[in-house]
Amino acid sequence: MGEIATSERQITLFYHSKSVRAKQTLAYAKAEGLAILEIDLLKTKLTGTQIIELAERLNINVSELVNQEHSSYKKNFEHHNFSTNDWIKMIKHNPEIMKQPIAIRGDITILVETPSDIIKI
Repeated sequence: MGEIATSERQITLFYHSKSVRAKQTLAYAKAEGLAILEIDLLKTKLTGTQIIELAERLNINVSELVNQEHSSYKKNFEHHNFSTNDWIKMIKHNPEIMKQPIAIRGDITILVETPSDIIKI
């Protein structure tokens, strides 16, 4: 069992409150009447263990959680092959560069590409 609590009865949504896609996803989920536990990554800091768990649930490397096209990433970092610990530190100190929203329900975890993806879970 991981550090992130999950439930079959509600969707846990990790998102950035400044993200247009996240706002649209939340609006879509609420319109569908889905029970949502909202975790705004700009207000709630993730632990290194939680970041690793999200990557594992998505079957990706921690480095793949980083949106290297985000303006904050481009402004503050250059493309490099960082260690997993370095990627975790980058996400912890710059949560806006993490790909999101990420939705979890029970054992299912998805990276929401379009707002309607939320109903797939």
